[in-house]
Amino acid sequence: MRGIKMTAVRAASSLLPLVLVVMQSGAGLCARRFRGGRNPQPRRAAASGSRGDAAESFPLDFTAVEENMDNFMTQVKNLAQSLYPCSAQKLDHDMRLHFVDNASVTCNDGSPAGYYLKESRGSRRWLIFLEGGWYCFNKENCDSRYETMRRLMSSSKWPQSKTGTGILSPLPEENPHWWNANMVYIPYCSSDAWSGATAKTEQSGYAFMGSLIIQEAVKALLQKGLDSAKVLLLAGSSAGGTGVLLNVDRVSELLEGLGHGGIHVRGLADSGWFLDNKQYDFTDCLDALSCAPTETIKRGIKYWGGVVPEKCRQAHEGEEWNCFFGYRVFPSIKSPVFVVQWLFDEAQLTVDNIQLTGQPVQEGQWRYIQNLGVELRNTLKDVPAMFAPACLSHEVITRTYWTDVQVKGTSLPRALHCWDRSLQDNRNNKAPPKGCPVHLMDSCPWPHCNPTCPTIRDQFTGQEMNVIQFLMHMGFDVQKMAQQQGLEPSKLLGMLSSGS
Repeated sequence: MRGIKMTAVRAASSLLPLVLVVMQSGAGLCARRFRGGRNPQPRRAAASGSRGDAAESFPLDFTAVEENMDNFMTQVKNLAQSLYPCSAQKLDHDMRLHFVDNASVTCNDGSPAGYYLKESRGSRRWLIFLEGGWYCFNKENCDSRYETMRRLMSSSKWPQSKTGTGILSPLPEENPHWWNANMVYIPYCSSDAWSGATAKTEQSGYAFMGSLIIQEAVKALLQKGLDSAKVLLLAGSSAGGTGVLLNVDRVSELLEGLGHGGIHVRGLADSGWFLDNKQYDFTDCLDALSCAPTETIKRGIKYWGGVVPEKCRQAHEGEEWNCFFGYRVFPSIKSPVFVVQWLFDEAQLTVDNIQLTGQPVQEGQWRYIQNLGVELRNTLKDVPAMFAPACLSHEVITRTYWTDVQVKGTSLPRALHCWDRSLQDNRNNKAPPKGCPVHLMDSCPWPHCNPTCPTIRDQFTGQEMNVIQFLMHMGFDVQKMAQQQGLEPSKLLGMLSSGS
């Protein structure tokens, strides 16, 4: 029997190059023909001497094939079947809307909560994504938000389908490691950073049920194939990233309590690692954008009936608001979590009252921005799995350019692949793979000193800016910085241009 199994593995190994070629060309052809004429964004050219080869290779691990040959062959068969009718009919890549079964779990306005799902039969990997979108912390603030942001407080206008992008894309060229997973998108309609567990009352005027929405969605998905999952990745961006930190252990505990403890639950928190630092310019707390982060959460957690991880709650009893900040809650989380965080996060700068309005920043603002990068590095240094580029941006994992950004020559999809491998090898008592980093943080000290950062555009003209133009726009003093670094200004400009 062992000989037969190994023969099958060798046969699968010989087929894989052909399968991968067909998969890449066929999926790309289908995408070009049938995705509603949607042209993918052109990739930026690699910076000289910094990005390496344009194509990226991923090592194949046949241990999983040997352990589950039936599942592997099922996926190959499904792939062949999906590519065969490519020239004859439209492939359905979209996620479809479903509502949770429990009608008492609702969005802010009492409309039913729900999720979008695209099944990938044959795959035992599931990705659940939590949408971001800020929050409100009292009735007046929420009333104002409802007038302008009803989409984020109600399901009444949700479309029947959504197309996944970035890590939710079903296309291998856009999503090289997770393209074949079962994809779930949970819209954010609770305004509570996915923490609430409170029904609508006369006093509050709104329901805050973010944490319960996640729980109900997971229960519903168990009836749609999640019960046979091997891995569940709970991912999210911005407020959704904070939601991952608050809920990943609760999801794991829920599944274990329902008899599905064999599902490996992990977290991917994108742009949700906020700091409880002092604002650059103090202002009255009128709304979530002008309020200091600590004050917003202090007010919000009471209004929402916010739920935080039990271990963190015990560590900060009476001051549970601390658990909404990544570096404070992270030590209490048991599930593996990968943190993705821009070192100069635009949302963080907004709540810190650094307004990038198109005018050059003042010297004090520039120092504040640089210090933000230093503070974020300090809070992230002990996080085992992380990706932290020195860019001025916000959110990345659902962007079409998420494969382009690199830290120390490694892209984010590659780092996530390495993380998956390391977790698998740890379970199998193997040494972690060499040359496959999972702790990646830029060391250069100013925004966009990484040449692979997303394209910057002038907020008023819409024109693209290169790194030097951007830094000059930000009030960057080339002469002074060169002096501090012990360099000639011309040499520093050359280094900036090349991304050194």
